[in-house]
Amino acid sequence: MTRHTFTANAPSTLAHDDLVALYGGVYEHSPWIASAAHGRGLRADHDSAEGLSQAFRAVVEAAGEQQHLDLLRAHPDLAGKLAVDGRLTVESTFEQAGAGLDQCTPDEFTRFQTLNDAYTGKFGFPFILAVAGYGRHEILEIFERRVENDVAHEMREALDQVHRIALFRLIALAERE
Repeated sequence: MTRHTFTANAPSTLAHDDLVALYGGVYEHSPWIASAAHGRGLRADHDSAEGLSQAFRAVVEAAGEQQHLDLLRAHPDLAGKLAVDGRLTVESTFEQAGAGLDQCTPDEFTRFQTLNDAYTGKFGFPFILAVAGYGRHEILEIFERRVENDVAHEMREALDQVHRIALFRLIALAERE
């Protein structure tokens, strides 16, 4: 497996505020994760996207249920109102556009809104999917299947998807160095 090493900004060498400034946004609106990882101590094996991802994942997995819910609720709806209004983070805008969600037909957009409402109503957090590699038709199919899950299964799936999104973002940061 290819490791995506941070060369200019190796996490194990960074001061707390620098780490949070550089990597605190990989989990949507949740810099507390990078802060806590720094507090736990970062080593040279965390100086890659994959290594830092594992350190961040450990922080999230050790967090309580309320922090998990807060983390999930920090994510936007797919093809939702924030996207329409241009109020997504830069990362979310790029990811959703890469999956073609900015090109939904009116019927697809309506379907996303209906599913977003049903999903959030059932689970209490938005549908989360690491959309890299998927098109909007596939995303709708996955969405339709996952809205049928039970709460415990879907909480786990959503957290796993959040971890995948964070890893993809860390890889992108490492590749830009």
